[in-house]
Amino acid sequence: MEWPGLYNYWIVIILMMTGFYIAISRGNLIKKLIGLNIFQSSVFFLYITMGKLRGGTAPIIVDGGATYSNPLPHVLILTAIVVGIATTALGLALVVRIKESYGTIEEDEIMSRDQES
Repeated sequence: MEWPGLYNYWIVIILMMTGFYIAISRGNLIKKLIGLNIFQSSVFFLYITMGKLRGGTAPIIVDGGATYSNPLPHVLILTAIVVGIATTALGLALVVRIKESYGTIEEDEIMSRDQES
């Protein structure tokens, strides 16, 4: 059986739905962060594959006509990767603080301890 159409979009969909499922189905805060990172990586992959043209070259103008790939998605993804690392670090720092305050990183236990107070 052959994969229909463009296989990179199928990979993006699988990664995106896997990350989304992990983020909403798990109670562990670390697992939620991992799910969000998988989801984020699928978006990166989508933008990078959309910016590449088959037979396209770097947009450096030389003699003769050529097909150029758009560099803007790649530049935007570099910025998004830096922002993603920063937000992941912030999320992990918050998880550490939650662990210090509540003694757990399980969402259900945190909610029950919060309602008892």
